[in-house]
Amino acid sequence: MIGCLLRYLLYVFVLPFLFALVFFNLATLSFHRLGLSAEAAVALFFAALLGSLLNIPVYRQRVVVAPARRLVWAWLYVYYRPPVVADTIIAVNVGGALVPVLVSLYLLARVPPLPTLAAFGVVTAATHLLARPVPGQGILLPALAPPLVSALAALALVGPGSGAVAYIAGTLGTLAGADLLNLRHLHRLGGTLVSIGGAGVFDGVFLVGVVAALLA
Repeated sequence: MIGCLLRYLLYVFVLPFLFALVFFNLATLSFHRLGLSAEAAVALFFAALLGSLLNIPVYRQRVVVAPARRLVWAWLYVYYRPPVVADTIIAVNVGGALVPVLVSLYLLARVPPLPTLAAFGVVTAATHLLARPVPGQGILLPALAPPLVSALAALALVGPGSGAVAYIAGTLGTLAGADLLNLRHLHRLGGTLVSIGGAGVFDGVFLVGVVAALLA
């Protein structure tokens, strides 16, 4: 009985805590390796984590959810259904878009411009091909795709020590390819809020920083 209780406590409390602790240290170390101070790295980690819960509305667009329909039956009855419209708010996620963009702007002065631009183009094209607009959920993207593509592109174009290039290309390329280039699919999403850098894109953007540290 005691052994079962200890195993339960281990699985429910201890292992998740250890996993969270390792992830916290790895993430803050990644930001530190990119050139931030230890204090700034910790602050950036919590800003990204807590900021993922915050969305800043920037635009409102009315979309047609269902088109109007008219049906004539037995020459006597005409059924008409008006179009179904909804207001969709386009917002910027603080943790998944605003914070990574600010860090990327900070790192731009430390990277070669042409290889960074080329890596950005590669990540933008790859994430645009992999992203899927899903009704009711938003734009979904495999979480490991942005860090792997940005790492490979940075290594191929810059070589070792390309962590800053991988971070800039991975974050900005993912936001551009997965979110911005898919805004035309608003009518298919069916939601009232479309968050740039939120939903399925946030995980990929956040993992870019961890992988970029391995290249730093």
